[in-house]
Amino acid sequence: MKPYLIAILAAIGLTICACGSQPAPAPTNTVTVTAQPSAPAATPQTSTPTVTSSSPAAAVPAGCLTRYLAASTGLSQGTAGSVFVVIRFKNLNNVPCTLYGFPGVAQAKGLPIKNIGQPSTEDKSTARELVTLQPGGFANSTLKIADAGNFPMADCTPLTVHWLAVIPPNQTVPLFIHYTTVACKAGSAKLLQVTAVRPGNGG
Repeated sequence: MKPYLIAILAAIGLTICACGSQPAPAPTNTVTVTAQPSAPAATPQTSTPTVTSSSPAAAVPAGCLTRYLAASTGLSQGTAGSVFVVIRFKNLNNVPCTLYGFPGVAQAKGLPIKNIGQPSTEDKSTARELVTLQPGGFANSTLKIADAGNFPMADCTPLTVHWLAVIPPNQTVPLFIHYTTVACKAGSAKLLQVTAVRPGNGG
């Protein structure tokens, strides 16, 4: 009986030893992750275009029509071989108008009035400029009239005339000014030269 008891105790001891020799399980570390709220997406900035309002440019008055103009002579000065006479244009209308460039001038005679000789040429030393005539306002041009006696008879057959036929710039209908000069009723001589229009009455 005694040996049997010893054998049982020995078996129980081996079991206890075997159980105690197993390694303890490794502790498990728990990592807690806190989710951070994501930043809201940036709202794109929309730029509002700046609109700059500008007042429209003032309208340029229409060109002066012959029927709304009066023409007359102003200051007249004689030099050796020529006469310089101011041609004045007056705005008879009740609204502004403009003149730009060179008038056309011819010497004329008779009733009905008829042009005599060669028409005027442009004095290129004077530049074109836009001239605005207010109601009752003036513009002017200077006409150079060469002495018909300066030309040989083959180029000029002299004739006294009493009119100037003046066509305003960019028009076709003339204005007539009573003015006595000597023209060339025949021949190629060019007696007349005219400047571009300028503001004012020319003195």
